Amino acid sequence: MPAGRPSATRVAEKLQGHEHGAVCSAANPKPGSDRTKDRSVNQESAEHGGKKLRQLKRQMVVWRCFRAGTWGVIFPVDARSGFSYVLRNRRTVGAQDFTARVIPMRSKEIIVDPQLIIVAGREKSLFRRHPWIFSGAVSTVKGRPMSGQTVDVLGQNGQWLARAAFSPKSQIMGRVWTFDAGEPIDEEFFLRRISESAGRRSDFESSSNALRLVHSESDDLPGLILDRYANVLVFQLLTAGMEFWREAIIGALRSLFPEDAILERSDVDVRAKEGLAERIAIVHGEIPDLARIHENGVNFLVDVHGGHKTGFYLDQRDNRLAVSRVASGAEVLNCFSYTGGFGLAALRGGAAHVTQLDASAPALALAERNREGNGFAAASMTTVCGDAFQILRNWHKEGRTFDLIVLDPPKFVDSKASLNRACRGYKDVNLCALRLLKPGGRLFTFSCSGLMEDGLFQKIVADAALDAGRNGRIIHRLTQAGDHPVALPFPEGAYLKGLEVLVD
Repeated sequence: MPAGRPSATRVAEKLQGHEHGAVCSAANPKPGSDRTKDRSVNQESAEHGGKKLRQLKRQMVVWRCFRAGTWGVIFPVDARSGFSYVLRNRRTVGAQDFTARVIPMRSKEIIVDPQLIIVAGREKSLFRRHPWIFSGAVSTVKGRPMSGQTVDVLGQNGQWLARAAFSPKSQIMGRVWTFDAGEPIDEEFFLRRISESAGRRSDFESSSNALRLVHSESDDLPGLILDRYANVLVFQLLTAGMEFWREAIIGALRSLFPEDAILERSDVDVRAKEGLAERIAIVHGEIPDLARIHENGVNFLVDVHGGHKTGFYLDQRDNRLAVSRVASGAEVLNCFSYTGGFGLAALRGGAAHVTQLDASAPALALAERNREGNGFAAASMTTVCGDAFQILRNWHKEGRTFDLIVLDPPKFVDSKASLNRACRGYKDVNLCALRLLKPGGRLFTFSCSGLMEDGLFQKIVADAALDAGRNGRIIHRLTQAGDHPVALPFPEGAYLKGLEVLVD
């Protein structure tokens, strides 16, 4: 037994010596320490006619367990029967998880791990191993868990279903960590899961030194995004559960990637839905102003500090390669170009000329630097800054045409309420692009909105073609790169959809 922890026999003896409650402590406390204060509370209770004791009985609290390598528990008299439970289970409860909370108890009951009780009939998704538990599926929350804390998920009949992270401010109240009752959620859990996830990316390393190493729920780590740009790791914590385990995540990254610098880019709107503020922080090492990466023969500078997402659209890797393969000799328009990814891939594939169109002047400036870094002639690429919708309409009036157009707009849909508006936006921009395509031209059109279903997206593009007076045929359906996997029980992980359309 570790030094400083009392044996069950010694604790039992102390319990027998107290009529109204017990304080269990391991070592001689230092003056002013927490355990000295605990003892003072009991002394004060006796001196003041049990007033403090009655308060403790009302609170029913297990307090300061496993703290700093020692431990102490205060029990009301009617909770003594549960003490042996703590003794039996203290090794199976993670120390960090145990100390991180104050756990309310009912009379003669100790809730060591808080619980979510699922509404009868709503367990079916958990039986299918879907990782989300919506608030409407929860009938009872037992134990007053803190935001992000680990909770056991039980059915109405008491059947254990899963272990999840609790998020009281989100519509998704629980995100499942594990469906294995014997798997504790601790530092080792995150070290193991991140290592396994990164190991699954070995097949993609030959094409690029920039990869997504962890893709949230689809890699069994809900709320964690981890991207690697050469020797720079950039991570995002999107959920209350991941925020709760932030130090464990950082520790795992330091252990698994000791040579890499680490940057946190938790500066995304979705954190507000979890009751979390945005945060950007240099966690370890020196982060360059621009990371240098390569992808399928093209070099890129990536703004990891302030660029979109974690700096680059890694999910479009395979689609950039698809554009490169059909761009030879083409006049190419890359709409919503950002730092020029699709356009530079087209130049690598032999495009005659590329026009990069975006609303951000700094992004276009970086696209120019990327052109220079790849040795492409200045005359091979033009950048245009402005509103894509209006510029495309103006070019149609001017009679300008292209052989190949890429549409990769930002996410138009952030909620079901905005879906109709988004549909109009997608139709409008596809209509404008189809009018600019030469006969026999190709349209690469995308939606990164998870709420936009594939069938609906195809219908929108078809309606745009009808209004433009053009006929088109889908040559390929496009999706996110393989380092952005989709777990079979989690179809929501398939957010990026695209069409390669051959236009008459």
